[in-house]
Amino acid sequence: MPTRTINLPWVAPVSRITRYTGCGARPFRVARPNRRKEQRMKTQGSAVWEGGIKDGKGAISTKSGALSAYPYGFASRFEGKPGTNPEELIGAAHAGCFTMALSLILGEAGFTATHMETTAEVSLEKQSDGFAITAVHLTLRATIPGADAETFQQLAAKAKAGCPVSKLLKADISLDAALVA
Repeated sequence: MPTRTINLPWVAPVSRITRYTGCGARPFRVARPNRRKEQRMKTQGSAVWEGGIKDGKGAISTKSGALSAYPYGFASRFEGKPGTNPEELIGAAHAGCFTMALSLILGEAGFTATHMETTAEVSLEKQSDGFAITAVHLTLRATIPGADAETFQQLAAKAKAGCPVSKLLKADISLDAALVA
């Protein structure tokens, strides 16, 4: 006998149930939401490149459209010309991720920041086998009513260690965090 699956998001604790009704009615199943999917997020960025390393040019895009065919190349990466570069984007991602992680940790500790500003300085160095990102220095200035300096430093360090981008990078990550009145 065929069954129907009904997805009811408000029935979260119910496991997969098959219910057979009488009077010749078709049976139905209530499917439990997949909690693993709820805890996972996937997104993407893309790049297009044309030409050689020095004379070539590229464009970077994000799924959200925040960047759409934004130019990058050797000159923007190493010569300070207009455009972006991967290290700048990693810095922005790290600063954003760290600041969001700290906001969560502050909330769990009973604090709410009125203002946080983070800069991530990314160091790219030539090594024997090519280039590598060797360090990221996070600079945070924050206004958090009710937070004392010691608690703030502990929570900021926890955010630095727990931030998903920090976990991704195989670089020395340092933090200069200061409360601002």
